[in-house]
Amino acid sequence: MTAEPDGPKDRLRRFATIWSRAVFPVTSTSLTRPEFEEQLLPLARRLTDALHSRTAAADEGRAVGAALVAAHCTDPEALTRTLDCVDAYLVLYCGEDGDPEELRSRCARLQHTMAAGFAQALRERTLAEQEAISAAALKAQGVVAQALHATEARFRAVFEGAAIGISIADLEGNILQVNGALLRMFGLTEQHFHTRNVKAWTHPEDAPQTWTLYDELVRGEREHYHVEKAFYRPDGTVLWTNLTVSLLRDADGNPQYQLALMEDTTERRLLNLRLRYEATHDALTGLPNRTFFFERLEKALGAGDGQRFGLCYLDLDGFKTVNDSLGHAAGDRLLVEVADRLQACATAPGEMVARLGGDEFVALTTGPDTERDVDELAARIMNALVTPVSIDGRSLTVRGSIGIVEGPSGERSPAEVLRSADITMYRAKSAGGNRFELADEEADARAITRHGLTTALPTALDRGEFFIEYQPLVHLGDGSVRGAEALVRWLHPQHGVLGPDRFIPLAEHTGLIVPLGRWVLEQSVRQAREWRERYVDAGPLRINVNLSPCQLTHPALVQDTVDILERAGVAPDALCLEVTESALIGADDALLKPLRRLAEMGVDIALDDFGTGYSNLANLRRLPVSILKLDRSFTQSMQQFPADPVDLKIVEGIVALAHSLDLAVTVEGVETGAQAEQLRILGCDTAQGWYYARPGPPDRLHDLALVDATG
Repeated sequence: MTAEPDGPKDRLRRFATIWSRAVFPVTSTSLTRPEFEEQLLPLARRLTDALHSRTAAADEGRAVGAALVAAHCTDPEALTRTLDCVDAYLVLYCGEDGDPEELRSRCARLQHTMAAGFAQALRERTLAEQEAISAAALKAQGVVAQALHATEARFRAVFEGAAIGISIADLEGNILQVNGALLRMFGLTEQHFHTRNVKAWTHPEDAPQTWTLYDELVRGEREHYHVEKAFYRPDGTVLWTNLTVSLLRDADGNPQYQLALMEDTTERRLLNLRLRYEATHDALTGLPNRTFFFERLEKALGAGDGQRFGLCYLDLDGFKTVNDSLGHAAGDRLLVEVADRLQACATAPGEMVARLGGDEFVALTTGPDTERDVDELAARIMNALVTPVSIDGRSLTVRGSIGIVEGPSGERSPAEVLRSADITMYRAKSAGGNRFELADEEADARAITRHGLTTALPTALDRGEFFIEYQPLVHLGDGSVRGAEALVRWLHPQHGVLGPDRFIPLAEHTGLIVPLGRWVLEQSVRQAREWRERYVDAGPLRINVNLSPCQLTHPALVQDTVDILERAGVAPDALCLEVTESALIGADDALLKPLRRLAEMGVDIALDDFGTGYSNLANLRRLPVSILKLDRSFTQSMQQFPADPVDLKIVEGIVALAHSLDLAVTVEGVETGAQAEQLRILGCDTAQGWYYARPGPPDRLHDLALVDATG
């Protein structure tokens, strides 16, 4: 039993041993396996150094990949086995005491750069070999021609010793002589060649000009030509060659023979095809990848007049749950099964399926009638996902959301089409998933604008693009201004002034609502201090600031509020925090605790949009609120005279209930004098709305004190 390696050198040697054993069977090296291991040992050391490096890891990875090609590991299988070894053993044996997550991340990047270095070196090597063989073929052509006109012995030596295939035929196409290299390439006897005419060696993939060039040569109209040509072997396999055919003239310059030089390029062609396939197909599912898909999409969008395209963008619903619960191996098997089903859906001419990455797939259809075709394709995909997938004995139900884009060719770029499909897919997912939606230009525009605003939000606060407007709160009894509600606005460089409904939900989604809310609170409290200092005779003015549910759950809410009030030198009773009724429905003691602490300090808490959240009125007793703000929906009917008696009774009941609990009542959305008078009669305390003033700058607040607000 071999002991586990102890020191770093032993572990490095163990890694090199495993690597050499995996790769040696697919190399073309003349070394023995132990000698090959010694050749890999310095490369293993370079990989180890790169694993622990923060700077040159990418360059080292490419260099090691190129070194594999130099070590005659030119079979793509050698790269595959190398990457498998690096993935499984490099961190295990050479990671030492580094952070495992960081090492795995670097190891993944190393594998990527190694593959890139291997592919580049292999292309360069292939090109160099091709140029060398072509040069040798041209040289051989001259040598053979000279030998043919010299002694027979010299000609025979050159003819038989050449490494490339050579044949000589007369001008009628009868093959006169072939060398051993050509016989080995075709797997035929010399007698077989003598019985076949040159013109019999046709192949379906012959270039259109091949036989035109041949006819011109045998007529003496050209001296030589060069083409890539395929031939059938007796066993049915195809031999690909670089074929150079030259005209040989006699001493008087008259055409006499044709000389063919053939270089076997079959393996190189297969390698190039394999590299091309690997570069354009997904390794897990075998479907075309993002690169191949964009090539096809670009071609479809560049088609002529009358042509259309249809695109289905599929994202699996709940795939992350499968990965998290069953593991990535199960997730991979699920993706393979889904890929097979999707492939079976796209069988008509002009249809293809590709995997973009993760659990995202696309299906493309082209032609003159894709409006109907793409709907049918989407329906086939949804039906294909209905049957559960069996993974590790579990039956998994697969669902997907599809965004469809369809239209004429030539109007949009591939990036624009895919972006529209992506947006539409997320619209389908937001609607509950397991469905498909058709792209809508207006919805796309809104989503693009929303994305742009989300992207610009983090820096907008730093750039000073936000500002605050204030809407007065007016006492219904005497018409005096008692305070104002702070309403934040965004002065966007492109879109102009945006109201809170355009960006507050985005700020809540991104978490920016906490620093933005803190900034609004600081500015508003500072403004309240200025008002109190300027309007001493007007009585204590209060500033109302909205509090989002995200701020309500932030652990620093109470301390931030205390700090802001103390820095501004403002008493807590100058501040009222407005919390929506929906945010407090079912709230437990932990959620209410910060509000209770603020209320105990003297900060007023207002229950905003009251009457819209279907809350239990009995809950009002345990909420630390001192003000109810009636939603504008209760006062809309009061714009007309006479008002709806049912609405009057409801408002009257709410006011009576609030006052019995020592709660003040503020009404939003007052737009007419009739509303204001009716609300005053019903006993409401304060009101705000366009009847008094629209939101505006802070210096306009006390203009209202100069008029009779009750009309």
